[in-house]
Amino acid sequence: MAKRRRFSPDFKVRVVLELISGTKTQAESCREYSLSPQTVTRWKTEFIEKAPQLFRHKEHESAEQVRIGELERMVGRLSLELEVAKKASAMLNGNLSRSERWS
Repeated sequence: MAKRRRFSPDFKVRVVLELISGTKTQAESCREYSLSPQTVTRWKTEFIEKAPQLFRHKEHESAEQVRIGELERMVGRLSLELEVAKKASAMLNGNLSRSERWS
């Protein structure tokens, strides 16, 4: 029984780009690389369907970075508020000396 061939993603992209750019016809690629037309068609279809995701990823990543920035600012603000509340609580309870109150 013949072993099934595996192709790298780089090879698949090269074959599909040759087809899309018009450098080679599908028949030429199939003959040169000993591929079936169904395989090449499947690669081309998958390539075209997934191409928009390449550009969406950057938009999604950018939105995530904005959200992370907002959350980091919120954490900083809440940390500062907590520190102020702790000092105010200690002052009200009379636990801080005068020098610690203003540091």
